[in-house]
Amino acid sequence: MSTGPKPEHAVVVGAGTVGLSTAWFLQERGVRVTVVDRSGTAAGASWGNAGLLAPAFTLPLPEPAVLRSGAASLLDRSSPVAVPLTGGRQLWPFLAAFARNCTPARWRRAMAVFNELNRLSLNAYDRLTDGGVAAPVKHADPFIVACASHTERKHVVDELAAVRATGGEVSYDLATGDELRALEPALSAGVRTGLRVHGQRFVNPPEFAHALAGAVRARGGDIVDGFDVTRVLDLGASGVDLVSTDGRRLRADAAVLAGGVRVGSLARPFGVRTRVQAGRGYSFSVHPREMPTHPLYFPARKVACNPLGDRFRITGMMEFRPEDAPLNPRRIHTIVDSVRPMLSGVDFDARHEEWVGSRPCTPDGLPLIGATSSPRVHVAGGHGMWGIVLGPLTGRLLAESMTTGRTPDLMRHFDPLR
Repeated sequence: MSTGPKPEHAVVVGAGTVGLSTAWFLQERGVRVTVVDRSGTAAGASWGNAGLLAPAFTLPLPEPAVLRSGAASLLDRSSPVAVPLTGGRQLWPFLAAFARNCTPARWRRAMAVFNELNRLSLNAYDRLTDGGVAAPVKHADPFIVACASHTERKHVVDELAAVRATGGEVSYDLATGDELRALEPALSAGVRTGLRVHGQRFVNPPEFAHALAGAVRARGGDIVDGFDVTRVLDLGASGVDLVSTDGRRLRADAAVLAGGVRVGSLARPFGVRTRVQAGRGYSFSVHPREMPTHPLYFPARKVACNPLGDRFRITGMMEFRPEDAPLNPRRIHTIVDSVRPMLSGVDFDARHEEWVGSRPCTPDGLPLIGATSSPRVHVAGGHGMWGIVLGPLTGRLLAESMTTGRTPDLMRHFDPLR
């Protein structure tokens, strides 16, 4: 698929990890960039996510176990997946399409695609840091999976075996609870077994996003906060106009829509029919008596934890509600109740930075990356929970496509017009 001539100036909508990475890689190829965001740098999911660069656990969201837990969540308030009965007429068609993709055969096909992504994702981070993005990308060494029982651990081992069966690369060791506590004393006696997973990394999400924004500015790029794009107008040979809610206009040769959940509505006039649904995640920070130095994952409740210097971020939930719905304190309490037995020396009542943000999910679990029906309008979104780990690779692939007119083979799976 041809994407038209190389643009001299591109506007990227969205100043999160995906949008800023796309801007950076476009600059690498000689394109002048302007990044606009309705709020500011890392104001959405790029601020409050877990910050785990864990290809071993970067998997398609539609899979049979998610379908079962989603059905159970209608009756179980402690479920890590929250599907409200009053989801509205737009949610249920999305969930029906999501459910159709929750079969073993479709998961295996999608996992084979994710294996290709996962093999390249960390290298894209290396490109950024080697190119001057001044924020650390830390090696987990190891990434700790903490389980309350051998049955729970077996579920994780089976999942990793399924990844390997589709060609994925995963390296791990089994560990006892005592061995894991020797690595992380903050783990309580409730952790009886688990895994040490190798080859994973982690970042401080807002720190990395702001460093990436600084690198884009240092190369001459503009970042405009408070520009809430409501329409994109294709002007043919004259380029594109982006219109904000307050009537301002910004013209460029090409536009990249990387604004999270709103990608779907902005791209719809350009032939993109895939619905992008908000799958909201929650996080908060605590100050353990002894600060962990490794990322931790508690698989039974799908809770991830990450040391961010002076604080410890705890992240979980998949809540299918509108992106602008207020934070639901019950979801924070669900996360607290699930991890309290697994951690010691943590005052959960002193938590702070309570946050909710929308992950942009697609029914088939695959992101939307590439040109739309207009060769001047491109999409980079729909990554679900994996925008932080796949954002730089997305930017590299899309920049190559936009500047060469050729679509990289890997991008064929993510056609926005599929």
